[in-house]
Amino acid sequence: MKRALSRGSVWLLGCALAVGSASACGASRVSLRNTEHAFTAGDYGSTYDRWTRSADDFDIGQLTEVLHVTATFESHEFRWAYVVRYASDHSMTTEERTRTLEHSLNEAGQRHRFFVTIGAPIYREADLGDERSDWRVLLVDANGHQTEPNEVLRIPRPSRDMRAYFPSIHRQRHTFRIAFPAMDSEGAPTIAEGSDHVVLRFAGASGTVNLQWDLTPP
Repeated sequence: MKRALSRGSVWLLGCALAVGSASACGASRVSLRNTEHAFTAGDYGSTYDRWTRSADDFDIGQLTEVLHVTATFESHEFRWAYVVRYASDHSMTTEERTRTLEHSLNEAGQRHRFFVTIGAPIYREADLGDERSDWRVLLVDANGHQTEPNEVLRIPRPSRDMRAYFPSIHRQRHTFRIAFPAMDSEGAPTIAEGSDHVVLRFAGASGTVNLQWDLTPP
Protein backbone atom coordinates (compact mmCIF):
# COMPACT_ATOMS: atom_id res chain seq x y z
CA MET A 1 0.00 0.00 0.00
CA LYS A 2 1.24 3.49 -0.86
CA ARG A 3 1.21 6.28 1.64
CA ALA A 4 2.27 9.78 0.80
CA LEU A 5 4.09 11.75 3.46
CA SER A 6 5.06 15.37 3.93
CA ARG A 7 8.65 16.16 3.14
CA GLY A 8 11.51 15.97 5.59
CA SER A 9 11.91 14.96 9.20
CA VAL A 10 10.03 12.66 11.55
CA TRP A 11 8.11 15.69 12.85
CA LEU A 12 6.63 16.20 9.40
CA LEU A 13 5.40 12.61 9.15
CA GLY A 14 2.39 13.61 11.23
CA CYS A 15 1.36 16.10 8.59
CA ALA A 16 0.19 13.52 6.02
CA LEU A 17 -3.46 14.15 5.22
CA ALA A 18 -4.42 10.67 4.09
CA VAL A 19 -3.29 7.56 2.26
CA GLY A 20 -1.90 8.67 -1.08
CA SER A 21 -1.65 12.37 -0.34
CA ALA A 22 0.67 14.89 1.24
CA SER A 23 0.51 18.53 2.24
CA ALA A 24 2.49 21.14 4.08
CA CYS A 25 1.39 21.70 7.66
CA GLY A 26 2.14 24.14 10.42
CA ALA A 27 1.89 27.06 7.98
CA SER A 28 0.08 30.20 9.10
CA ARG A 29 -3.25 31.16 7.61
CA VAL A 30 -3.21 33.56 4.70
CA SER A 31 -5.78 35.93 3.30
CA LEU A 32 -7.12 36.37 -0.23
CA ARG A 33 -8.58 39.79 0.58
CA ASN A 34 -7.57 42.54 -1.83
CA THR A 35 -6.32 45.03 0.74
CA GLU A 36 -3.58 47.64 0.55
CA HIS A 37 -0.22 46.88 2.15
CA ALA A 38 2.68 48.95 3.43
CA PHE A 39 5.46 46.57 2.44
CA THR A 40 9.16 47.39 2.32
CA ALA A 41 11.68 45.52 0.16
CA GLY A 42 12.78 43.61 3.27
CA ASP A 43 9.31 42.10 3.73
CA TYR A 44 9.55 39.94 0.61
CA GLY A 45 11.28 36.97 2.28
CA SER A 46 8.66 36.49 4.98
CA THR A 47 5.85 37.00 2.46
CA TYR A 48 7.39 34.40 0.15
CA ASP A 49 7.55 31.92 3.02
CA ARG A 50 3.94 32.62 3.98
CA TRP A 51 2.66 31.86 0.47
CA THR A 52 4.93 28.89 -0.36
CA ARG A 53 4.15 25.22 0.27
CA SER A 54 6.28 22.14 -0.33
CA ALA A 55 5.55 18.41 -0.17
CA ASP A 56 6.93 15.10 -1.38
CA ASP A 57 5.08 11.93 -2.26
CA PHE A 58 6.66 8.66 -1.12
CA ASP A 59 5.93 5.05 -1.98
CA ILE A 60 6.58 3.38 1.39
CA GLY A 61 6.48 -0.13 -0.02
CA GLN A 62 9.30 0.61 -2.46
CA LEU A 63 10.94 3.36 -0.37
CA THR A 64 11.04 5.37 -3.59
CA GLU A 65 10.43 9.09 -3.81
CA VAL A 66 7.82 9.75 -6.46
CA LEU A 67 7.43 13.51 -6.70
CA HIS A 68 8.91 16.70 -5.22
CA VAL A 69 6.82 19.86 -5.54
CA THR A 70 7.18 23.41 -4.26
CA ALA A 71 4.59 26.04 -5.16
CA THR A 72 4.20 29.72 -4.40
CA PHE A 73 0.67 31.12 -4.63
CA GLU A 74 1.08 34.47 -6.41
CA SER A 75 -1.78 36.06 -4.53
CA HIS A 76 -2.72 39.72 -4.25
CA GLU A 77 -0.60 40.08 -1.10
CA PHE A 78 2.36 38.17 -2.56
CA ARG A 79 2.35 40.22 -5.76
CA TRP A 80 2.36 43.46 -3.76
CA ALA A 81 5.44 42.37 -1.78
CA TYR A 82 7.12 41.06 -4.93
CA VAL A 83 6.66 44.29 -6.88
CA VAL A 84 7.95 46.39 -3.96
CA ARG A 85 11.07 44.20 -3.73
CA TYR A 86 11.55 44.11 -7.52
CA ALA A 87 11.14 47.85 -7.84
CA SER A 88 13.71 48.44 -5.12
CA ASP A 89 16.21 46.01 -6.65
CA HIS A 90 15.85 47.57 -10.11
CA SER A 91 15.73 51.20 -8.98
CA MET A 92 12.28 51.86 -10.44
CA THR A 93 10.71 55.27 -10.15
CA THR A 94 7.53 55.67 -8.12
CA GLU A 95 5.53 55.93 -11.35
CA GLU A 96 7.10 52.77 -12.79
CA ARG A 97 6.43 50.86 -9.60
CA THR A 98 2.81 52.04 -9.49
CA ARG A 99 2.17 50.95 -13.09
CA THR A 100 3.79 47.56 -12.51
CA LEU A 101 1.82 47.01 -9.31
CA GLU A 102 -1.50 47.95 -10.92
CA HIS A 103 -0.91 45.57 -13.82
CA SER A 104 0.04 42.70 -11.51
CA LEU A 105 -2.87 43.22 -9.12
CA ASN A 106 -5.34 43.43 -12.01
CA GLU A 107 -4.12 40.06 -13.23
CA ALA A 108 -4.44 38.62 -9.71
CA GLY A 109 -8.16 39.39 -9.92
CA GLN A 110 -8.50 37.41 -13.12
CA ARG A 111 -6.29 34.39 -12.45
CA HIS A 112 -4.96 32.35 -9.54
CA ARG A 113 -1.33 31.84 -10.49
CA PHE A 114 1.31 29.59 -8.92
CA PHE A 115 5.06 29.48 -9.39
CA VAL A 116 5.91 25.77 -9.31
CA THR A 117 9.13 23.77 -9.25
CA ILE A 118 8.76 20.02 -9.60
CA GLY A 119 11.09 17.05 -9.78
CA ALA A 120 10.95 13.27 -10.00
CA PRO A 121 13.52 10.41 -10.08
CA ILE A 122 13.03 10.26 -13.86
CA TYR A 123 13.48 13.88 -14.92
CA ARG A 124 11.05 13.99 -17.87
CA GLU A 125 8.21 12.49 -15.78
CA ALA A 126 7.99 15.76 -13.87
CA ASP A 127 7.61 17.84 -17.03
CA LEU A 128 3.98 18.94 -16.80
CA GLY A 129 4.24 20.47 -20.26
CA ASP A 130 5.11 17.13 -21.86
CA GLU A 131 2.15 15.35 -23.45
CA ARG A 132 3.52 12.13 -21.93
CA SER A 133 3.25 13.52 -18.40
CA ASP A 134 1.05 11.37 -16.16
CA TRP A 135 0.30 14.15 -13.68
CA ARG A 136 -2.96 16.07 -13.58
CA VAL A 137 -2.91 19.49 -11.91
CA LEU A 138 -6.06 20.87 -10.25
CA LEU A 139 -7.14 23.73 -8.02
CA VAL A 140 -9.52 22.43 -5.34
CA ASP A 141 -11.52 24.68 -3.02
CA ALA A 142 -13.02 23.84 0.37
CA ASN A 143 -16.22 22.57 -1.27
CA GLY A 144 -14.27 20.08 -3.34
CA HIS A 145 -14.83 22.01 -6.57
CA GLN A 146 -12.01 21.19 -8.99
CA THR A 147 -10.69 23.60 -11.61
CA GLU A 148 -8.26 22.75 -14.39
CA PRO A 149 -5.52 25.22 -15.32
CA ASN A 150 -5.94 27.51 -18.31
CA GLU A 151 -2.18 27.96 -18.56
CA VAL A 152 0.80 25.70 -17.87
CA LEU A 153 3.84 27.70 -18.89
CA ARG A 154 7.20 25.96 -18.71
CA ILE A 155 10.20 28.16 -17.95
CA PRO A 156 13.14 26.28 -19.50
CA ARG A 157 15.85 28.69 -18.35
CA PRO A 158 14.91 30.65 -15.22
CA SER A 159 16.60 34.03 -15.11
CA ARG A 160 18.97 35.25 -12.42
CA ASP A 161 16.12 37.37 -11.04
CA MET A 162 13.80 34.35 -10.79
CA ARG A 163 16.47 32.40 -8.93
CA ALA A 164 16.82 35.25 -6.45
CA TYR A 165 13.08 35.60 -5.83
CA PHE A 166 12.12 31.90 -6.00
CA PRO A 167 14.82 29.87 -4.20
CA SER A 168 13.07 26.55 -4.92
CA ILE A 169 14.46 26.72 -8.48
CA HIS A 170 17.01 23.95 -8.99
CA ARG A 171 18.73 22.47 -12.02
CA GLN A 172 17.20 19.07 -11.21
CA ARG A 173 13.69 20.47 -11.20
CA HIS A 174 11.34 21.75 -13.89
CA THR A 175 9.99 25.27 -13.44
CA PHE A 176 6.45 26.34 -14.35
CA ARG A 177 3.93 29.08 -13.92
CA ILE A 178 0.48 27.50 -13.63
CA ALA A 179 -2.67 29.64 -13.76
CA PHE A 180 -6.34 28.95 -13.10
CA PRO A 181 -9.30 31.20 -13.97
CA ALA A 182 -10.66 33.16 -11.01
CA MET A 183 -14.20 32.57 -12.33
CA ASP A 184 -15.67 29.45 -13.88
CA SER A 185 -17.71 29.32 -17.08
CA GLU A 186 -20.87 30.19 -15.13
CA GLY A 187 -19.31 33.24 -13.47
CA ALA A 188 -18.86 31.66 -10.04
CA PRO A 189 -15.55 32.04 -8.14
CA THR A 190 -13.29 29.01 -8.57
CA ILE A 191 -12.32 29.48 -4.92
CA ALA A 192 -15.73 29.68 -3.30
CA GLU A 193 -16.40 32.62 -1.00
CA GLY A 194 -15.94 31.56 2.61
CA SER A 195 -13.49 28.76 1.78
CA ASP A 196 -11.23 28.06 4.74
CA HIS A 197 -8.57 26.48 2.54
CA VAL A 198 -7.53 25.89 -1.06
CA VAL A 199 -5.47 23.02 -2.46
CA LEU A 200 -3.13 22.74 -5.43
CA ARG A 201 -3.34 19.06 -6.36
CA PHE A 202 -0.96 16.92 -8.40
CA ALA A 203 -2.66 13.59 -9.08
CA GLY A 204 -1.49 10.48 -10.88
CA ALA A 205 -1.26 6.69 -10.66
CA SER A 206 1.90 6.98 -8.55
CA GLY A 207 0.14 8.99 -5.86
CA THR A 208 -1.30 12.40 -5.05
CA VAL A 209 0.34 15.51 -3.64
CA ASN A 210 -1.86 18.19 -2.07
CA LEU A 211 -0.34 21.57 -1.30
CA GLN A 212 -2.76 23.39 1.02
CA TRP A 213 -3.13 27.04 1.93
CA ASP A 214 -5.35 27.61 4.98
CA LEU A 215 -7.34 30.82 4.58
CA THR A 216 -8.53 33.37 7.09
CA PRO A 217 -12.31 34.00 7.20
CA PRO A 218 -13.56 36.66 4.78
